[in-house]
Amino acid sequence: MKNVIVTGGAGFVGSNLALYLQGHFPDSRIIVVDDFRKSSFKNLEGFKGDVIASNVAGREWIEAVKLKKIDAIFHIASITDTTVMDERKMMYDNVEGFRNILDLAVGKSAPVVYASSAAVYGSQNRRMEENDGGRPNNIYGFSKWVMESLAAAYSSKIKVVGLRYFNVFGPGEYHKGLAASMIYQLAVQMIEGKRPRIFKWGEQRRDFVYVKDVVAATVGALDAKENAVVNVGTGSSTSFNEIIEILNKVLNSARKPVYFDNPYGFYQDFTEADLSKAKAVIGYEPKYTTALAIEEYVTKHLLSKDAKLQVVV
Repeated sequence: MKNVIVTGGAGFVGSNLALYLQGHFPDSRIIVVDDFRKSSFKNLEGFKGDVIASNVAGREWIEAVKLKKIDAIFHIASITDTTVMDERKMMYDNVEGFRNILDLAVGKSAPVVYASSAAVYGSQNRRMEENDGGRPNNIYGFSKWVMESLAAAYSSKIKVVGLRYFNVFGPGEYHKGLAASMIYQLAVQMIEGKRPRIFKWGEQRRDFVYVKDVVAATVGALDAKENAVVNVGTGSSTSFNEIIEILNKVLNSARKPVYFDNPYGFYQDFTEADLSKAKAVIGYEPKYTTALAIEEYVTKHLLSKDAKLQVVV
């Protein structure tokens, strides 16, 4: 991996990935492509590579890399705000951006690892296996499903591996505001002395996965045994009420939740990843439980000396 592109590299997962690659592969030349609409330069503190400020759905950034050798592409860039209802915008940015990535990869003979999402599963009440996809609740999930179909059409030409990220949380998400993880939002409320607000009655269960495990899975996917789409989660689900219990323990507090009506009809009340295929294809096994990850996230990041940067909502 001497020459690597990370799209969305100033965003949450992308910046964690770019900095991980820089630290573990110091001889690599890393190019971040990000349009900075929903990201922040603060996430790339200490980054030493190149940055191209561009939307991957456009074509100008391709001119900047067309003569460069590319050994791998990590495609993380995407509109990830599930409340965006502009269907054309969602499809154009997510699908056409990915089409550009795949065409570039074919020309460079470069493998591609890309971010899909558990949103492709829609509303299900059981552990999600990869064959269960294709029933998204919203346009975001549909765009990811179409991306997976597009990847399959290129799979005879290049190595292409999709990762269905479940509910990712961790350092670097503060810039996302209300689109940040529930763990982040609840933690910030409680750190500020407020009662945490959650949808009635806090029994929704999600597979919350730490960004460090997500990065490890993303890098490991380059060595996948085959072209595939696999889940990336913890393999277990945690309710919102349980998240508040964990946060109270970490913060040594006893804040009770405030319940309110869920305004989103497309909301996933349950996600939980079956990791059998991920283990077999990319060797993925999460190192963090949700509780352990929350403790590290809160104590080492949200309550750190840089906490004022981390709690902007």
